[in-house]
Amino acid sequence: MPRPVALVTGASAGIGKVFAQRLAARGHDLILVARDAGRLAELAAELTAAYGVQAEALAADLSVGADIRRVGDRIAAEPRLAVLVNNAGFGSKGRVATADMRVQEAMLAVHVNAPMLHTRAALAGMIERGHGWIITVSSVASFTWSAGNANYCATKAYQRVFMEAVGLEVAGTGVRVQALCPGYTYSEFHDRLGTGRSHAPKWLWFPAERIVDESLAQVERGGPVVCVPTKRFKAIVWILKYAQWALGPMRARYARSRGA
Repeated sequence: MPRPVALVTGASAGIGKVFAQRLAARGHDLILVARDAGRLAELAAELTAAYGVQAEALAADLSVGADIRRVGDRIAAEPRLAVLVNNAGFGSKGRVATADMRVQEAMLAVHVNAPMLHTRAALAGMIERGHGWIITVSSVASFTWSAGNANYCATKAYQRVFMEAVGLEVAGTGVRVQALCPGYTYSEFHDRLGTGRSHAPKWLWFPAERIVDESLAQVERGGPVVCVPTKRFKAIVWILKYAQWALGPMRARYARSRGA
């Protein structure tokens, strides 16, 4: 019997790499998408050797429209696609008035255009087959906003709300979707951003394996569309959702003091 296929974007490191490992361990052939062709090829070879699955390395820059469409075409053409993980993403720093707009435009492409178009590309086949999972990696930041991170918070909010709406649209079709909203995760994300891990206490950091395992467990049992891993961040999200009136003045004072 042919193995199911999982496509993971941002697969070369962090949460995306762990998704690829976990799905390979479950017997999925893989299509791995990221910018770094060399790292992708190494990961594909590693997963093939470890789990006996087929792993295809598909190098693409999802800030580029042509590459978004190329990956979308590959998704739409895959008759065995069972899982799509929209994980590719990055952070940036700077006020809207002064930030490099090329970086901000790239963020909208990676966080909004790519997952929207790739979800669209996957849905027709999944609905026709009567099964499939689509997981989009959003963030706890989707529940808030902060100076210096306007587009990061806004695009992560788009991802979460988009998945919630798609979840309503696919109800009863056999297709399950999820907006995964992790907090601080051990990965390359903050290293690339240049902030490191010193800006948050150690008790707020969790391994990517914990995040992915909770995500897969929730989508497998047909749980809620929004997945916030760990009890600590569930509590933080509750505060963000229901105590913004108290956090607003504190956030404004902090932004002024930091000149963000």
